[in-house]
Formats: sequence, C-alpha cells, structure tokens
Amino acid sequence: MDWGLQNRLSRIIKPDTGKTVMLAVDHGYFLGPTSGLEKPAETIKPLLPYADSLMLTRGVLRTSVPPEADIPIVLRVSGGTSIVGKDLSNEGITTSVKDAIRLNVSAITLSIFVGSDHEKETLLALADLVDKGQKYGIPVLAVTAVGRDMARDAKYLGLCCRIAAEIGAHFVKTYYCDDFESVVNSCPVPLVIAGGKKIPEREALQLAYDAIAHGACGVDMGRNIFQSDNPVGMIRAVRAIVHEKATVEQAFAVYREGK
Repeated sequence: MDWGLQNRLSRIIKPDTGKTVMLAVDHGYFLGPTSGLEKPAETIKPLLPYADSLMLTRGVLRTSVPPEADIPIVLRVSGGTSIVGKDLSNEGITTSVKDAIRLNVSAITLSIFVGSDHEKETLLALADLVDKGQKYGIPVLAVTAVGRDMARDAKYLGLCCRIAAEIGAHFVKTYYCDDFESVVNSCPVPLVIAGGKKIPEREALQLAYDAIAHGACGVDMGRNIFQSDNPVGMIRAVRAIVHEKATVEQAFAVYREGK
C-alpha cells in the first residue's frame, strides 16, 4: 500500500487505537430530507468535534461542511436510485475520482448489492473504483447493502465482505450479526459496522460495544446519533466505547450527562 493511500486511511482509522467513529450523513442521496437531516449543516456542526470522519455526498460536503473544518471525508460516489423507485440496487457512479481529489477527500465509497439482480454491475463498479482510487492513492470503502429479501446472517455477510476484499476494497462497512467473529476472521481488511435504523440509545450503544468486542475496527452511525434526543451525548458515548473501551453502562452515563 503506497504512502499517500495509507496516510489517508490512517486519518480515518486512528493509529493510536486502530479504531474509528464515522458519522454517516449520506442518507439523502436516496431517502431525500431524512428526519434529522433536513438542514445538514445544522445537524453536522455540533457533531464535528467528536467524529473521526464524515460519510456524505459531494453536495452536502460543499454546502454544509465548512472548508476550514479539520475532518476526514469518506465521499459517497454511488447513487442514481431513490426510495420511490423499484430497485435500489440499480446504482451507478455519480461522482468522478477527479472531483473527489478536488474535494480533498480521505476515502471514496459505494454500495455493493450481492445477491441482487444488479450484483455484477455493482461489483464491477467496485473494481473500477478500486483501480481509479489506487491510481491516485485514495482508499475505497465498500458498503455491503442488504436487500429486503437478504438475511443479515454471518454466512451472507461473510460472503459480501470477502468478495469486497477480494476485489480490492481497503475496508468494508457491513452489519453486526450473530457469530460476527467468523465474518471478521474471513475478511482480510478492517470492518466497520453500520448503525442501521434508529433504535433506543442503550440498544445502539450495546450494538457498538458488541461489534467492537467481536472484532470490528469501528462504527459508522448516522440515525442513531443525529436522530437521538441528545446527539452530542450519543456520539460522545459511542466514542467512549470505541476508543476508550468503556462499558455500555459507562457509555450510557456519558450520553445522559448532556440531557
């Protein structure tokens, strides 16, 4: 791995802990004005000091993140479908790597849809993105998107993560599941856990704790942070688990401090 690519990746996955807390705010690219992200700039601003990176689109980056902000960017470059369409898996590349370079991002990301009608297209898009990212020293995050009919179990997620790594993804975002250790052990690149839909705060903290305890290198939470009744407290609590090895109870106390 060349120096530039490793340098960018080390801005996201912190070398002192080997862990990361990513803040996902890219939901609007297919969901529109998601609850809590109607005005992205207002949502993002108070959370910036506590995130290791932001995962978002170029439109939100340009309009809602101050250029002087010292925050690594994981730029979503896939899209082309919406929640009102027939098939979310029929994505394409929406942002060029050259534009990602102009935006000074630390990584680029797209979704893969293993088992869908468009599996091949998304996997080939990943391969092409890895080639282009490698050319310019930009790491690629593969997101293992799950269709309505796909089981989020270790067999399926292990398949998705291994395929992503085999194609060349430098790290993978996936879901936590029973027997998660087998997914970690069969994937040669770091795994980041998706937060998923909003759940009660204690449950979300338990999810983060279990993921880290069973081998994840970090979490990429969105709705479980910005839809919380205490977003700053929640992201601080997640950081306590990921970087400070806090228990769920200790982290929950951090969340409650600011309420």
